[in-house]
Amino acid sequence: MLFMFILLVLALGVYLFVSLDVTHTFAKYRIADPDLKVEANAYMEDPDNGIESKRLLQSGGWLEILDNERKVIKVVGEKLDLVSQYSDDDLFIGLENRSQQTYFYSLAHFPDNAAGWLLLKIPREKIDVSINSDPLISYLKHPVSFYVLLAIWLMLLLIFVYSYWMARRIRKPLRIITQGLNQMTRGKYNTRITLYAEEEFVQIGDTFNYMADVIERTAEEKRQAEESKQRLMVDLSHDLKTPITSIQGYAQALMEGRGEDEERQKRYLTYIYNKSAQVTKLIQNILDLLKIDSPDFMLHMKRQDLSEFMREIIADTYGEIEQKDFVLQFLAPDEGVYASYDSELLSSVVNNLISNALTYNPPGTQLRVEVIPSDDDVVIEIADTGIGIPEELWSTIFDPFVRGDKARSASGGTGLGLSIAMKNMEKMGGTLQLNKRDKEATVFTIRIPI
Repeated sequence: MLFMFILLVLALGVYLFVSLDVTHTFAKYRIADPDLKVEANAYMEDPDNGIESKRLLQSGGWLEILDNERKVIKVVGEKLDLVSQYSDDDLFIGLENRSQQTYFYSLAHFPDNAAGWLLLKIPREKIDVSINSDPLISYLKHPVSFYVLLAIWLMLLLIFVYSYWMARRIRKPLRIITQGLNQMTRGKYNTRITLYAEEEFVQIGDTFNYMADVIERTAEEKRQAEESKQRLMVDLSHDLKTPITSIQGYAQALMEGRGEDEERQKRYLTYIYNKSAQVTKLIQNILDLLKIDSPDFMLHMKRQDLSEFMREIIADTYGEIEQKDFVLQFLAPDEGVYASYDSELLSSVVNNLISNALTYNPPGTQLRVEVIPSDDDVVIEIADTGIGIPEELWSTIFDPFVRGDKARSASGGTGLGLSIAMKNMEKMGGTLQLNKRDKEATVFTIRIPI
């Protein structure tokens, strides 16, 4: 559009130039009235008082009425020559209207019922005669080819200048984009570019920066995943090695006959059973963790009553709560509180949090389970007044193989429960957060979108 606008301005300039050139020439030679008729027959109706006659007189011309003998019998206007009678040769030569003539001639014969002729005469410097029918061509100072060549030359000059200017404007943003791409190919994913150019280049720059953000985030997630994988393998090896070593030790003692009495053999077998159960639980948790991360994992989301769902979970775990001598406070609205969730995944999350509270806290701990509806989501809080989790571990508590403290780790937990719970909530589009409030040392907050 800019190029077309420049062409329009150029065409307008050429037009104005030609117009001024023609106007200058025309103003020098034109008669007083440009609408004046120079044909004698235009004055036949009223030679004395007609409108055309007045224009002729104002332009310096006049009319002569001739009889059949071509003698001047009447003059309309101011006659500038002394001719009183014309011969045939005089009229023929005058009507040729040559450039060297003093006056311009035009002759018309009156109708048959009237005798004589009407002769129009105008000073030659007042009028220019051209055999070309185009009035513009007749007033040009130079040949038409000159103007055509001038227009072509100006057009070529414009195209060259504009192309060079556009090439420079395009080259700079392209160079910046190329440098950015080279930096990205070298692994510098934090590269960003800023372009001050046309809107299309700005859009390319924004797209490049968005792509760089995605690549950088993906690379960071990949790096963290690799580190997490390595840490997972190390922790898994350690957590499997410890119980398996214990199992091997007690089994070897039994094989060597060091369990002489029945009570010692029973104790050794109990150790072997407990450690094997711990290994089984660890392996099952790892399988659950891998299953959640699998792309084939299928969610079974359904809109259900959360209050009734939590009542069923509390009813199933109430016996264990009483056995641990905990003080339970369960709060849920009597009316239905509906949300979309996977019953199996949410049940695993809630049971894990309650199980952790029962496992790692002393008897007499107060356990609060509450369902809190809101406009955008439903909140489930599972809180206890137990020993709590050190705040320095809050940022990593949901990572695999992270345990609260030494007292908790001694209980034989796998360190995968909270990691599985977090992934379950993420799968359902919810969140799981750790906090504390007043006397409650540990508050787990589950948010489920409505």
